[in-house]
Formats: sequence, C-alpha cells, structure tokens
Amino acid sequence: MSARNDNPTRDDAAPSPERQREQEERLLAAWKTPTGLRYWSAVNNSEVGMWYTAASCLFFLFGGILALLMRVQLAVPGNDFLTADRYNQIFTMHGSVMMFLFAVPIFEAFSIMVLPEMLGARDLPFPRLSAYGFYSFVIGGIFVCGSVFFDAAPKGGWFMYPPLTTSYQPGIGADIWLLGLSFIEVASIAAAVELIVGVLKCRPPGMRIHLIPLYSWYILVVAGMILFAFPPLIAGDILLEMERAFDWPFFDPSRGGDPVLWQHLFWIFGHPEVYIVFLPSVALMAMIVPTFARTPIVGYSWVVLAAVGTGFLSFGLWVHHMFTVGLPGVTIGLFSAASQAVAIPTGVQLFCFLATLLAGRVINSVPIMFTFAGLATFIIGGLTGVMVAVAPFDFQAHDTYFVVGHLHYVLVGGTIFPIVAGAYYYFPLITGKKLSDRLGRIAFWLLLIGFNITFLPMHWTGLTGMPRRVFTYPANAGYDLLNMVSTVGAFLLAAGFVVVVWDIVRPKGNQPYSERNPWNAGTLEWLAEMPDRPWGIRSIPIIESRYPLWDQSDFARDVDEGRFYLPDAEEGLRETLVTSVIDARPMQCLRVPGPTFLTFWSAAFTGGMFIFATYHWWWPAILSGLAALATILRWLWTGTAWIPEKDEKDVGLGVTLPIYVSGPQAVGWWAMFITMLADMTAFIALVFGYFFYWTIHEDFPPEPYPGPGALWPSCGAVLLMSAWGLTVFAKRWNRDDRAGAFYAAATSAVVACLAGGAALVQGPLAAGLDPTTHVYPAIVWVLIGWTALHVALGILMLLYCMARRFAGKMTARHDADITNVTLYWHFLALTVVITVGVIVGFPLVA
Repeated sequence: MSARNDNPTRDDAAPSPERQREQEERLLAAWKTPTGLRYWSAVNNSEVGMWYTAASCLFFLFGGILALLMRVQLAVPGNDFLTADRYNQIFTMHGSVMMFLFAVPIFEAFSIMVLPEMLGARDLPFPRLSAYGFYSFVIGGIFVCGSVFFDAAPKGGWFMYPPLTTSYQPGIGADIWLLGLSFIEVASIAAAVELIVGVLKCRPPGMRIHLIPLYSWYILVVAGMILFAFPPLIAGDILLEMERAFDWPFFDPSRGGDPVLWQHLFWIFGHPEVYIVFLPSVALMAMIVPTFARTPIVGYSWVVLAAVGTGFLSFGLWVHHMFTVGLPGVTIGLFSAASQAVAIPTGVQLFCFLATLLAGRVINSVPIMFTFAGLATFIIGGLTGVMVAVAPFDFQAHDTYFVVGHLHYVLVGGTIFPIVAGAYYYFPLITGKKLSDRLGRIAFWLLLIGFNITFLPMHWTGLTGMPRRVFTYPANAGYDLLNMVSTVGAFLLAAGFVVVVWDIVRPKGNQPYSERNPWNAGTLEWLAEMPDRPWGIRSIPIIESRYPLWDQSDFARDVDEGRFYLPDAEEGLRETLVTSVIDARPMQCLRVPGPTFLTFWSAAFTGGMFIFATYHWWWPAILSGLAALATILRWLWTGTAWIPEKDEKDVGLGVTLPIYVSGPQAVGWWAMFITMLADMTAFIALVFGYFFYWTIHEDFPPEPYPGPGALWPSCGAVLLMSAWGLTVFAKRWNRDDRAGAFYAAATSAVVACLAGGAALVQGPLAAGLDPTTHVYPAIVWVLIGWTALHVALGILMLLYCMARRFAGKMTARHDADITNVTLYWHFLALTVVITVGVIVGFPLVA
C-alpha cells in the first residue's frame, strides 16, 4: 500500500451534489440485484442472507409441526394417533430439523445478511461461497425432510446411535440422515469460513480488534467452534455409512468394533453444538441490550473473554452425555467438574447484560421484552444443566423427560426468544418497515406462557419416571395429567408463533417506511437507509468507537456524502476493503465476483452425488460428483484470482491500495487455511477412532492381521513428501518467473503423487487386508483412503495451477493460485506423516 495521507480521517471537501449522484448511480449499477429469472443468480449478501434466513425459518415451522404431532400422540395414555414406527420417524426428524436445519443455519444466514453492514463493508469476501452454501442447504434440507412423506425417514433419533441404526434399520432412512445431513454440514462449514474471514479481514479502517461489535465477536467464536465441532460428526458419518453400505464393522462388537465410538464422535460435536446455537442468541442480546438501555455495554472485554472461554470449555463437556456407559470414575469426575465450570463464563455474560440494564435507562419495547424472557428461561435451563452435570443425579434423570425439559429450556429459552427479539429489532433493517408492536406483545405473552406450560411440567414428568423417546405410556402411571398440560401448552406456544409469522408476512404496502435508525442504536448496521440499498454501505468509514453512531459527530452525513473510502465504482466492479487482522489497516481493494448460476449448479451436482449415493446408485453418484467438480473448477477459473487491469487503485482519502495480493495478506489464503483446519479436524477424529480401538482391545492390531507392512507405506510417504518439496520449489520458481523450472517441478510433483498414492494403497492390498472381516483392516483402509483422496485433490490442484500459468492467468507477480495450493500441500504432508506413522510406526512400538 502506498499512502499519501498517513493519518486519514475523512474528506472534508464533500463532492458536489451532481458528483454524488453520479457516484451513487455507478455504485448502484455495480451492485444491482438481477431481476426476472436471473434474480436467483444473485450473490449479494442481502439477497442470499434473506433467502437463507427464510429457508431456515420454514424448516423451523416444519419441525414445529412435527413437535405438535408428537404432543398430540403423548396427550393421553395408550394413544394410537401415531404408530410406533411413524412416531420414531417424526421424533427423529423433529430433532434433526431443529438442530441441523434451523438452530445453526439461522445464525449463519442472518450473519451473511447483516454482518457486512455491521462491519461497514460492501459484502463478505466470498459472496459466491455464501450462495453455494445456501443452495446446498436447501437441496439437502428438502431431501432429508421429504423422506417423512414417503415413510422413508430416519427413525434412530437425532443422535443416530448404532447398533440401532445399523443392522436393526435395513431401510434407507439412516442413509438419508447420514448423507443428507453430511451435505448440509458441508454448507455450514462453508458459511463458517466466509464469516471468519469476513470478520477478520473485511472490517473498516480503524475498527481495531477491541472495537469489533460484540455480535461479530460471538460469530467469530461460533464459526471457529463449527470448524472443530462439525468435522468429528462428519468423520462419524463416514464410518457409519461405510458400515451400512459396505459392511465395514466400525460399530460391530463381534468384529472388533464398538458403538461407543459413535457416541464419542457425536457428542464431541453435540455438546459444542448447544453453545454454537446459544452464543449467537447471546450475541443478539448483546446488540439489543445497549440500544434499549441507551448506554454502551458494561464489561465489553469481560463479555468477549467469557464468550471465548465458553467456546473453549464447551469442547471438554461431551462425556457428560455418556455418564451411564460405564466410564471410569476419574473420567466422570473430570467431565462433571468441567460441565459445572462452564456456568462461570456464561454467568459473566449474563451479569454484564444485567449491569448494562441497571446502568442505563431501559426503554420498554418488544425486542427488550423477548430479551428478558430469553435471559430468564435460559437461567432456569442453565440451573437444571448444572443438576444433570452432577453424575449421581444424572444417573437418575438420564433418559427421562427431565432432560427433555432441560434441553428445551436451554435451546428454546436461550435461543428462540432472542431470535424473536432479533426479528423485531432487525426487521426494519431488512424490509424498511417495523413489525407491529401490538402483535408483538400478544405473541410475547402467548410464547412465554405457552413455553412454560409446555416444558416446565416435563421436569416433574421425568422425575416421576417417564422415559424419553417413547411413543406411548400406560394409564395411571403418574404422569397422565402432566402430559396433557404439556400438550395444551404446546398448542398455546404454537399460537404465539402463528402470531409472529402473521406479523412478518402480513401485507404492509400501506405502512410507511420506518425512519432511519428507528431504535437510535449506536452500531454501524443502522446507517442503512430505509429501504436499504444493495451496496452494503455508501462509503466505507473510518471507525473510532464501538458505537460510532453515538460517538462520532456527523457520522451518517459523512458516510452518505462519500467522504470516506470507495465512494465510487469507476470501473463498474464490486469492490470492498481488506484490512489487517489486529489493527484494521487498509491492505487491499478487493474485487468480488457478481451474479452467476454456477453456484446453483455446483450445489445441485454436489447434492446429486450425496443423494444418489444414498440409494447406492454409484455410477450416477460418480457422474454427478464429476459434474460438480467441473462446475466448481469453472467457478474458480472465472471468479477468483483475477489479474486486474492495473496494480493499484486510489480508494480515497489519499490512500492507494493494491488490487491483487497473495499469501497471508489475501482472503483466499485465509480461506484455504481455515478450510484445512476443519479438514484436519475430521482426519484427527478418524485417527482418534484408531486409538480408541487400541484402548478397548488387548491386542491391537490383532492376530492374524499383519498390517500393511512398512515397505509400501514408507515408499509412499517418501514419494509424497518429495511431491510436497517439489510443490514448494514450484511456487518459488514461479515467483522467480522461471516458467520451465515451474512446469518441471509441478509435473514431477504430479508423477510423484501418482506413484506415492499407488504405493500407499498397495500396502494393505499386498497384505490382503479385508475391511469386512475386522475393524483393524477397516480403520487402516479408511486412513489410507482419506490420504489417497487428498493426494488426488493435490494432483488436481497442481494441474489447475499449470493450466492457469499456461493460460496467462497466473504469473510471477500474480501467484495466489500456487501459493494457496502450496498451503494445502503443507497440510497434506502432515496428513501423510500422521497416516504412515499410525499404520506403520504404531504397530511396531505398541
């Protein structure tokens, strides 16, 4: 970056009104949302986020209808409204929809929509990735939810414990859950990558790390949690689907497997999942409370530290879901203590909110009412959570309706009430019009009363002995009345949601637009005009405060008059700023791609691969996967790492920034790094499975399995490490503009990859390891298969870079492609070393 003004503030000389109009017209043309059929090719965060949010809410309503069917069945003893089989399908789908199709996606969706304006950015760095994630989410969600209408839905519970979901469920229901939700999880990880890079690299100048809005901090923590929580579940899905599809015995005790491994992998995901859905709700409260208290948040730093601490501790709690499986007492004690300790950072956040309310002058409104309801109900759920964290009590309450009551107080109280608060708070930002205060208050009382009538009795129902997951119960067992009360409450709760839905969808044509910043908030997103424009923000401002609308004089006027960065779109392209991670110094003028249908087709073909595999239609699955690969390559070729027409651009305020960067300064490098962290987490989960089997067997590897031997895997490792070294040299020689040396190194790396991958596979082949006979050869084959698949991707990436260089789209100066591929190879080299060390080195020393 070259700067002609070392300390820019704003341009005191505002453009003339005519020039302002010209700038606005060019910006509107660059950021215009397509119309007609091409509307669905849009990648604007405002459009994609709105679609994503609407789809998540529709899935929530579907899950709510399933819940009402369950409550009708349980209203009276001996009811035959639903058969046991149908009830199990509905019960499984209710939990799966609420957790996988609403609780996590709703916040990713909402964040995609609001975060750019909250950060003063034009858009997030990978708008097409957001669109791809949306279409993947919708396709996967429809596939999973549609199964219930064809009597093919999964029926093993949203936790899908084997062996119930292996030999006892021969239909395709479990496969739909495993493959359909794995597809959706990929979309969630894609959204997490987008949000992390957006928060870290697309903040406005001056918004240093300690000035980030609390919502952005929470989303950063939650997206990081997704990277480390979802991959173990994906690893478990792979193992369980391999057992169902190919009879590899990962969970079959008769052949060395163990169903408890699934519980570990599932709850390593499942308990952080609770905080993944809770923390964004706290984030909404962190934005609403200061606004209606008319004062900055009390204890900002403590709230941030508590959010980070909650995310960190949440990964040490999963075993408290497994206290009854027969674990050692020391293990139970440690996890019990950790489960209680997580209440400390949670309490810090809640007390900071209460202190803010006490320090300010609270303005009564619908959003603050729902915020109070969320705080109160979550505290009740948190207290019962501490109860079940105490092992002796958990032994009694485990698998009873007490846990159902606790879970819903945490998830509904701590999540749904803040979401409704956020809907009433942010609705003017999305549509330009407020929701009804009168309908909001009616909905509040219906939801609050209905919620407590529904779930409070469940605690007593469980303590009197009613087990979870039963479709009926005998009369005079002591919980007939309690179940009827819960059913009545459920319909009252549903009535409250009907009021909210009506308030959102009712015609508002005659209702005037809201005034700008209707709540008198202090954060950047409320700079938006009513109705909002598609450009994110008129000019990218300089931030000096956590609440710039309160603290920076004439701030909205300066932004509107284009006195800050990028007030124009001279080249007609979509641009935003990339800044440094810690102190938000301007580093790059990033050009982001515009509308395309490639994202839809990429998601459709990727979904086809998963859906065809569900029915074991392998050739259509392979062809769909190849089509997805071709479409994604086309997307990358045309939408990333453009060579610009000039090296630098004047972005305003006397600052000139590069348009093209590579390495750690580039958002693409960060996306690769973050994606590979998630990928490595899934791989480590598979390695964890290997060592889990070692802990439960006296002899592992067992006789008479000789293992893959040392020769072939070692040869494979040497060849693949050579390919890694050649890739590093290819990057260096490309930067030195030595084209011949680059092509030679890249070609040699491809040859070494082919030979090394073949050598890895030859090891178990030569040893005659049959993965259907015992879990040892099965887990060895999984580790080798995982590594070989990544080697194949590495080959494809090298060929892609060679093609880019040959086509003139990658040069010595413009080397982002080979830089990112080299980063991938660093992770691949680590994968190779761990795989060979485990399958070769560990048996030799064990």
